[in-house]
Amino acid sequence: MNMNPMMIMQLQQRIQTFQQEHPKVLPFLTAIKDHALEEGTVIAMKVTTKDGRTLESNIKLTANDIDTIRMMMDPEGQ
Repeated sequence: MNMNPMMIMQLQQRIQTFQQEHPKVLPFLTAIKDHALEEGTVIAMKVTTKDGRTLESNIKLTANDIDTIRMMMDPEGQ
């Protein structure tokens, strides 16, 4: 997959800004990767909009889900 080098630089800057504005997210995702990626783990998601509406969903991880997540986390397979 070819990506525009300028787009990669822009994405890196955005990720850095996101990490500065939300410092707990990366350690949380790392903890999930290191301790919770196993078949049967339930990932629950809840979003509350600024007008108070709530959207919720969850998934129970399968072996296929875990493979997909790992591929997304390390697309070069290293």
